[in-house]
Amino acid sequence: MNSPSSIPVFETALKGLDLIHRGKVRDVYALDEAHMLIVTTDRLSAFDVVLPNPIPEKGRVLTQISNFWFDRTRHIVRNHLTGRSVEEFVTDPADREMLAGRAIVVQRLRALPVEAVVRGYVIGGGWKDYQASGSICGIALPAGLRMADRLPAPIFTPATKAAVGAHDENVSFDVIAEKIGLARAEAVRETALALYAFASEHARQRGIIIADTKFEFGLDSEDRLVLIDEILTPDSSRFWPADSYTPGQNPPSFDKQYVRDYLETLDWNKKAPGPFLPDEVIRRTTDNYLEALRRLTA
Repeated sequence: MNSPSSIPVFETALKGLDLIHRGKVRDVYALDEAHMLIVTTDRLSAFDVVLPNPIPEKGRVLTQISNFWFDRTRHIVRNHLTGRSVEEFVTDPADREMLAGRAIVVQRLRALPVEAVVRGYVIGGGWKDYQASGSICGIALPAGLRMADRLPAPIFTPATKAAVGAHDENVSFDVIAEKIGLARAEAVRETALALYAFASEHARQRGIIIADTKFEFGLDSEDRLVLIDEILTPDSSRFWPADSYTPGQNPPSFDKQYVRDYLETLDWNKKAPGPFLPDEVIRRTTDNYLEALRRLTA
């Protein structure tokens, strides 16, 4: 029998703590006026729908990878980690065991309503936009690009944040500037591009191409930009094995694209409720996430 700590976690109900938000993957609890607890569950969302099967080990993998990157990008931007232990706020032994490796204590910040997406390659929704208009989020690109081609330079293609069950919307930089102000939008763009450049070089040395990724930011009490949520994980990025990358083809990946590709074979309208995943898809998804962890953090 599995021990409690190894049983997949789909949803949490922590004793003595107030749940303030349940996202697609994360459950967020209030701790005090300055701190929150973020729990990364094993839920998986695809096409903005939370699927009914948990993916074993997923929450711990995302937490470990995020913490790895948070530690190594402090020279670029502040992040929301506090360094305080979960055990300081969670006293129930069963809850502590269940949260091991998947929970962090973070600052309470004002989140910006922006998905800061950076693309280094043309794939996914960006590829569809390029085929239709020759541009992505209003950014004109060279003619003749193939699927999965590397872009001449990484581009910032933001999206608006959507509620659970709704779709994030790709927008132009001007729309984001109207939402949060030009100076702040420029700071988000410059920071996101700097994070992508740093991480891409690290990953390339370990056999992974980061095709694209997204970041989220908040503001602290002094209006300073702070990196929040997750960073450069298989949920928020496309990770391609460099040794099998071929422009013009949809590359294999160490991320949830494998699940998206499976779902595309089904007669499903991409609306809730999502379909149950077969055991083999669940197993391979866990393996892909663990491989991304091994390569990036070894």
